[in-house]
Amino acid sequence: MSPIAIQVIQFFLSLSLLIVLHELGHFIPAKLFKTRVEKFYLFFDVKFSLLKKKIGETEYGIGWLPLGGYVKIAGMIDESMDTEAMKEEPKPWEFRSKPAWQRLIIMLGGVTVNFILAVLIYIGMAYKYGSQYIVMDSLKDGIAVVEPTIGDKAGIKTGDRILKVDGESIESFNNLFIEIINGNTITIERDGQQIEKELPVDFISTLIEDEEKARFLTLRQPFIIAEVSEGSVNKGIDLKEGDRVQTINGQDARYYDQVSTLLEANKGKTISINVLTKEGSSKTVEAQVSTEGKLGVALGRYSPYEYAELGYYDVKTEEYTFLEAIPAGINQGVETLGNYVKQLKKIFNPSTGAYKGVGGFKAIGSMFPDSWDWPAFWATTALISIILAFMNILPIPALDGGHVMFLLYEMISGRKPSDKFMEYAQMVGFFLLIGLLLFANGNDLYKMIFK
Repeated sequence: MSPIAIQVIQFFLSLSLLIVLHELGHFIPAKLFKTRVEKFYLFFDVKFSLLKKKIGETEYGIGWLPLGGYVKIAGMIDESMDTEAMKEEPKPWEFRSKPAWQRLIIMLGGVTVNFILAVLIYIGMAYKYGSQYIVMDSLKDGIAVVEPTIGDKAGIKTGDRILKVDGESIESFNNLFIEIINGNTITIERDGQQIEKELPVDFISTLIEDEEKARFLTLRQPFIIAEVSEGSVNKGIDLKEGDRVQTINGQDARYYDQVSTLLEANKGKTISINVLTKEGSSKTVEAQVSTEGKLGVALGRYSPYEYAELGYYDVKTEEYTFLEAIPAGINQGVETLGNYVKQLKKIFNPSTGAYKGVGGFKAIGSMFPDSWDWPAFWATTALISIILAFMNILPIPALDGGHVMFLLYEMISGRKPSDKFMEYAQMVGFFLLIGLLLFANGNDLYKMIFK
């Protein structure tokens, strides 16, 4: 099966799960408060549905337009825009006849389920897989900047130790990139001095403009020899698999970036290389640098755990009992929501250029791995669930948050907005959502064609 097909299947599987559970969040309290639910649909059934079956007073079905789903609650102006029923006298089983607090619970049900689902996924993942991450404070020799032009704009250089973002210490290297994206200031240590730098307002825009270079930071690559290549100018010298370069001509050269700089400066010359062997002994060998600035050796590639065993950094592994996984999952959910809110703030600030990164269905689909990886699938599903929860609670008419906003107004003022006002508000919200949908998917299309 092709990677794209796997991503598409995962996308629709995740989307279907999230939509059905979101709508159940409205459906269950509606039924508990004896409110009639006329339809329960996965996807929209514009003009016709793919499948449908009526059970009791509710028609359950699958529509053909995969832009979401809905429950049609009697006596409520919603996506269906069924205003004819609203002209009749209110019935006891209709949404509009229920107390405001019950209507509020019904409207909050969907986003509540989305957030709870994300937390449950995080709890399950913490319990089953635990967590592993590279301890940021253990990177004594700093990080590597693999895209210098972007690093220069952020004021970060290879070898810098990034201590804080917005005054908060970063515990995990795994979270560094998202923290920098969401941040405004960074504190780094360079040559023993602490420096605080302000990130450019449009830094996100810089990353979006060339997404292939967006991951401009990485771990520094230790220079560990795998073998001396065939045809190398250094074939036959005493360099073996597992030898770790320590110095070249007496200068520190433990990492690839250091070695490449020194080799470039010694093209065509003989150099003295000090290495640490697998057995832990030290030796010095004379080697020739080619006119291209190469040693002619292949580098060893190791897992993060193997690098940790060699002392380059620390990998922290945490395992949780089921009870311990509960607060861990809740914390992960809250942290993910907080990060998303920070990103949304930047999107709504035009000067950041973050709006250029807003994506539609293609962008969401590309979040899934291109091979079956259940931990990645569930992590992505949890993230999208939190995004859906937050987006739905925004005070925009036609979204749950719009209904909540008007219900809160009613509860505070004691005055209920008229049906005609709600009808117009729903229409305005609908056009806003269509505009956002076109913009997001237009961004996807633009990137496909021009990038």
